[in-house]
Amino acid sequence: MRWRTAESRSRATNSRIRNSFPLLATSFYHDGAEIAKEDLELQANTAPFSCMPGSSSLSSVADLLDCRMSSSSQAGRLNRSAGRVRRLLYFAFYDWTRKMSRSKRILTWCSILIQGYAIYAGFTRSLVWPLMWPKGWILWIVVWLLYMVGACIMNGMLTSEFVRKTQLEADQIAAQQIQQTLQPEKMHDLPGYSIQTYYKPLREVGGDYFDVIELPGHCTLFALADVSGKGMAAALLAANIQALVRSIANVDPDPLAMARQINLHLSRYTPGDRFATAVFVVLRRESGELAYVNAGHNPPLVFGEGSPVALDATGIPLGLWSNSEYHSGTALLPQGGALLLYTDGLTDAIAGDHPESRLRATLAEPSSRTIATLKAMVNPKFNEDDVSILLVRRDDKAAAADI
Repeated sequence: MRWRTAESRSRATNSRIRNSFPLLATSFYHDGAEIAKEDLELQANTAPFSCMPGSSSLSSVADLLDCRMSSSSQAGRLNRSAGRVRRLLYFAFYDWTRKMSRSKRILTWCSILIQGYAIYAGFTRSLVWPLMWPKGWILWIVVWLLYMVGACIMNGMLTSEFVRKTQLEADQIAAQQIQQTLQPEKMHDLPGYSIQTYYKPLREVGGDYFDVIELPGHCTLFALADVSGKGMAAALLAANIQALVRSIANVDPDPLAMARQINLHLSRYTPGDRFATAVFVVLRRESGELAYVNAGHNPPLVFGEGSPVALDATGIPLGLWSNSEYHSGTALLPQGGALLLYTDGLTDAIAGDHPESRLRATLAEPSSRTIATLKAMVNPKFNEDDVSILLVRRDDKAAAADI
């Protein structure tokens, strides 16, 4: 999580709070506050969805969560919208040895001190000023040797760091290529439906996952998940979720059973500070019926003739507790309507207040329900998270009759 502006952090906080109250526990625990997680676990078992928008305690909880998000993300990070002078000052005083091991860091700083002492001796013409010793050409030979020793040590440490980062970049490129093969690049339209997708990781690899899986009986499974964190660790967990979804879908494609099994697996075999919000939707293509489970994720939106219908959370994020309860919901995708699944990276990147309301208003017109419209809403200034979008549109009656 990067250092966000106050406006961006506020939007991100409110978006997460509206999904489900127990999701707050993950943010506290992600920062190492295990006591807060235990307290919220008790609340989740008694009234898992009691703190929704409009609750008297919502504002104070939001402020506390926003404060923790801000403090954890500001350490050592620079706002992407900072000016050029500020960036120059930041990098000028940045400790580039902080990622080294302790021994290499000590050697690097020793080399810097040796070189600085050699320069100082050259200016004062003495190794032990104020005593003028040694004198003549011996002094310059010693100064030159000291400087070269420091330069050689510095060069060795820089070369070692360069090799290490080159290896990391090679691993990231390989991971990026593998993740691209896991994410479906092009979706084939279903009979009576059209599917559009968009995926943009913040870094080389990301923690978002989406999939479209054909099921028997003219059904289709839409899966979308957002793993906590960024980078390689989140990408590994996303790949794990993809494998679980694929394997479970071949045996029992019921979204409720899928959510329970994945939650049990993640809670047992992943670190305690890792979790994932997810939504699983099974579409019956002939009738447009939707059966879904929303595990603390941003509510998918179903657009029709009237107001959009939000598929609200029916459980907490996956991987928190093995005994978490989930429930299934149903909805209907009408002819000419659309189903939008997205991660919070989309709403966080929309400028202005109330990004979810702007999203609904933009997609109110059927002609605007395209990936190009959604991509145009992403503001690079606020884009500080992975962005995944899955848009399913059902043909209207006239088009269905032609088919």
